[in-house]
Amino acid sequence: MKRIAILTGAGISAESGVKTFRDAGGLWEGHDVMEVASIDGWHRNKELVLDFYNARRRQLKEVLPNKAHELVAKLEEQFHVDVVTQNVDDLHERGGSISIIHLHGELLKVRGEYSPRESIFWEGDLILGDLNDRGEQLRPAIVWFGEDVPLIQKAAEIVYDADIIIIIGTSMQVYPAAGLVSYAQPGSMIYYIDANPAINHDLKRLNNLKVMAMKASEGMEKLYSQLVTG
Repeated sequence: MKRIAILTGAGISAESGVKTFRDAGGLWEGHDVMEVASIDGWHRNKELVLDFYNARRRQLKEVLPNKAHELVAKLEEQFHVDVVTQNVDDLHERGGSISIIHLHGELLKVRGEYSPRESIFWEGDLILGDLNDRGEQLRPAIVWFGEDVPLIQKAAEIVYDADIIIIIGTSMQVYPAAGLVSYAQPGSMIYYIDANPAINHDLKRLNNLKVMAMKASEGMEKLYSQLVTG
């Protein structure tokens, strides 16, 4: 069975109505990204950060997986599929995918601020004074700017082992995630689906790259048909 590594970013969730900061000049829901998505921002104003992610968590209850998420999951009927996503939502899970790595963490998980390996499922609001068993303030289990990406090595191994790599809805600008494609084997076929594809230096070196300049759902419908029916 052929192995497919699927690398997804904000573009696949945007079609479900999940707000992104990709095209907003560094703003996310009116906030400077570094104020709500960096470790320095957390230390400056924990209450602001908690409120911001509470709103993001509540938004998850208002959105549904779209056709692209569903087709990614449907590929598992024919292939061994691993999803490596930069997204912190749970739309891949709800879309039916089984093997998922969240490089940048998950909205529905929290951890103690000094316990990076802790993972506690959390659906409601998180406030100052919510503590773990060691008395640490709980924070979103999100990988912020200024923090290590602990799952990047595992993701690199998935890309290395893949026969086919599908990149969906990512600007390929945020490292280290954007550099994962450099781990692809020379014989791997690589598809890049994005409404506004950005060809970074890692992609430019690839001879077996097919760019599909279209929205995630449209591109996945076309590619799914191609991969499954030939």
